[in-house]
Amino acid sequence: MNRITTLYSSTIGKKFIAAVTGLILFGFLIGHVAGNLKVFTGTTDAGVPHVDEYGQFLKVAGEPFLPEMAGLWIARLVLLGSVVLHIVVVVQLAFRNLEARPVGYVRSKKAASTLAALWMMFSGTLIAVFIVFHLLHFTVGALPIGEFQHGAVYKNLYSSFSNPLIALGYVFVMGVLGFHLYHGVWSLFQTLGIDNPDRNKALRIFAIVATIGIVVGFSMVPLSFMAGALPAPVDYDPALLGH
Repeated sequence: MNRITTLYSSTIGKKFIAAVTGLILFGFLIGHVAGNLKVFTGTTDAGVPHVDEYGQFLKVAGEPFLPEMAGLWIARLVLLGSVVLHIVVVVQLAFRNLEARPVGYVRSKKAASTLAALWMMFSGTLIAVFIVFHLLHFTVGALPIGEFQHGAVYKNLYSSFSNPLIALGYVFVMGVLGFHLYHGVWSLFQTLGIDNPDRNKALRIFAIVATIGIVVGFSMVPLSFMAGALPAPVDYDPALLGH
């Protein structure tokens, strides 16, 4: 227990925790954007959107070893814990950097580093607020934005993103996510000791390509609904999803 406490209280330990939780969240974003892109794959012969099937799959993942929704809730708790821990240690690191800042510099690498840290705090705060909004919007259905029906993923997306303000608001946050993600991915490579002069160029290219892919993938969904490029939802029997 003392080792864990010592690790957490040290700057190196906090950076390691930020990197590991960031890696978990990065993996989640890749899976999430892949699932979202199912809105473009159409429907089954019975008229069930593939993205609705994907949503149902997440609910029953782990069966028969786990009861329905158990696997999804385990994933949610891991992600929630990662988000909270990531935010806490990043904020603590930022304050340590500010406290250690020398007085009287004009321009230096330290100044650039501090500005980057402040930007990451700003963008991270905005993303954290967005996560709460997003969960209330599409997971709980507690916001008065469009229609909401549990399990009807495609219909919910169509109803909300047909509103240009909602669609463009999501795209804006995805842009902020992109800047945050690029810096975060490169930082976790450094913290985990993956960076190396022989492969830094390739790692930076990977960070750029992955960031662009995630941002574009997420943004394509609201923009396509807003532009009318995706068809209107068709009602189907929920029993077809196994409800």
